[in-house]
Amino acid sequence: MGMFDYLRSSYDLGEQFTNVTCQTKDIEEFGIGGSMTEYWLDPAGKLWYPCYIGTNTFETIEEDDPRYSEKHPFLNFEWIPTGEHGKYKHHPITKYIEVYPAEWKGEWKDWPTLRLHFRYGIIQEFTDVTGRHESRNGYKVGETIKQEKTSNKIKDLLS
Repeated sequence: MGMFDYLRSSYDLGEQFTNVTCQTKDIEEFGIGGSMTEYWLDPAGKLWYPCYIGTNTFETIEEDDPRYSEKHPFLNFEWIPTGEHGKYKHHPITKYIEVYPAEWKGEWKDWPTLRLHFRYGIIQEFTDVTGRHESRNGYKVGETIKQEKTSNKIKDLLS
């Protein structure tokens, strides 16, 4: 199956997708999909990703250092923590992604799947593309659920 990225949603996406770890390969660009990054969709529908910039630096291990390895010259460095912690940053993607629960006990063909539409990192709508939610939350198969007052929320979040 390969590696995935993970999405945890605090935004109401329905019973099988809210506050549940979901997986996807669609968030990252250029065919990278699946770097095991943990994304978060907040209650307002804004997408976040972890950023570790500045949390570590590294020191090159020189040949005269007893830690130097001739057998593995590409490993002659050491990560040094800076004391800074990673932070979540807004991820301003504009695209459609599909997500599905990471834990699923049923058949592959029945795996619940949602298609999420993001604009500037804010969810615009989501569509049940498997038909598994029809009896649980009143949505019809393939029905698109629009976020109310999206343009006002975008203005508020971006200001």
